Amino acid sequence: MSTTASVRIEALEPAFLERVGGLADVLGLPQAGAAEFALQLGAAGLQLQELGADASGPVRVDFLEGAVAHRRQHGGGSGQMIAKAVGIQPGVRPAILDATAGLGRDAFLFAQLGCQVTLIERHPLVGALLADGMARALSDPEVGPIIQRMQLRQGDAIDLMQTWSEAPPQVIYLDPMFPHREKSSLVKKEMRVFRPLVGGDDDAAQLLAAALNLATHRVVVKRPRKAPSVDGQPPGYVLEGKSSRYDIYPMKALKARP
Repeated sequence: MSTTASVRIEALEPAFLERVGGLADVLGLPQAGAAEFALQLGAAGLQLQELGADASGPVRVDFLEGAVAHRRQHGGGSGQMIAKAVGIQPGVRPAILDATAGLGRDAFLFAQLGCQVTLIERHPLVGALLADGMARALSDPEVGPIIQRMQLRQGDAIDLMQTWSEAPPQVIYLDPMFPHREKSSLVKKEMRVFRPLVGGDDDAAQLLAAALNLATHRVVVKRPRKAPSVDGQPPGYVLEGKSSRYDIYPMKALKARP
């Protein structure tokens, strides 16, 4: 992972200047000067805005409206392929570690379906956006209980998994950064914003190895449908969709609790 783009942080309204100052210290960002991106704080929360003449709109984490809300209300529940991939079935709601959390959409789905989910995000800016989105959603009467099943940790997932000292997760879910091919304009906008900042997950093989050493029941890796598997141990089986697939590394059967 590499970060090469320049970022500044700014308040969209005077009322947020103090909080911006604190975030600037935590994230090590300047509050002025030329930059390619701006991390902005305002009434709608924290957002990342690409700067320049061809810039698209801001990216923020929003669990209450937009694509995530639509997926929550109309997404197909436990019958979705991603739910089957992580082992969700009648009576089975595994404890899941999403080690490449990103904007938290998949982790939110797992939590919505009743799983306890730990999220790891290693890029500080993405982690800040995710933490802000979770905090804003926590007070919502419908979404708040879902957020309560999500615990965010910020840091390098490989290091955190290798030094894990708690009960190991039953399932570890990985979605290494790759060039998304979905036609959704939202996905295109997010990839345009995040790729210069986050880069690619060049250490996907090490990430998979660490996950295989920690998970008790299975590891699931999301990949583009035609992309090769992550280097290392081959998957036990695959669930394939139209544009992506799930490489599944089973270790032990997930069973319903008596």
